[in-house]
Amino acid sequence: MNFRKLYIIILLLLGIATTHAQSLTDNASDAYQKGDYARAIELYEQSAARDGISAALYYNLGNAYYKNRQYPQAILNYERALLLEPRNEDARFNLDMARAHITDKIEPVGTFFLVQWITAVRDLFSSNGWATIAVLTFFLFLCGVVLYFFTSKVGLRKIGFFGGLLALLISLTSNHFATEQKELLTHRNRAIIFAPTITIKSSPAASGTDLFVLHEGTKVTLLDKVGDWCEILLDDGNRGWIPANKLEII
Repeated sequence: MNFRKLYIIILLLLGIATTHAQSLTDNASDAYQKGDYARAIELYEQSAARDGISAALYYNLGNAYYKNRQYPQAILNYERALLLEPRNEDARFNLDMARAHITDKIEPVGTFFLVQWITAVRDLFSSNGWATIAVLTFFLFLCGVVLYFFTSKVGLRKIGFFGGLLALLISLTSNHFATEQKELLTHRNRAIIFAPTITIKSSPAASGTDLFVLHEGTKVTLLDKVGDWCEILLDDGNRGWIPANKLEII
């Protein structure tokens, strides 16, 4: 009897929590529709803190920041949405729009076209998506093995052999992409600058030589950290040191 009461209480608490989560996001959406973007941002941030993050939440938060003309914050949240959902074309389009409002226009160093193509393919799916493809194609590989070794018809044996090889290749590639996507999520080495203007130094100290100036909203890659300083790399190949508190990890 006591167990039954406890079970009912747990269900009621879960229901209240779910209703509260829905009310936060619903109220945030209502505030956004009414043009109260500051309130929408507040509610979306509360939802993220209490109920966890998702690509959709980051996307909506990015939209609210964009409408509120807080472009660095919009860029940060669009980047986070794409990290969780690489195929979110709306987030990618809005990210480009937000980047148009920042000062620094970094031209990336030319990359070999094959590397660009492989990266584009990798970003078609998330880590879970590639893992699912890897499992399914490995199952098809096993089916090909069965066809090759346990059928007597030449046509079926050829299908089993070549189809199995193709499935195995896709499975191994998908597993590799899943691992890379997982690494991007767990070892986040990209960040957005959150300082109106910051001078990049040649060493991890305020006394270091001034190298160049960057502005808020610029995306950088983190290479190293020494004390309260981070070494950063830009897409154009330039690198230097910046205080860690001027960055927000994607």
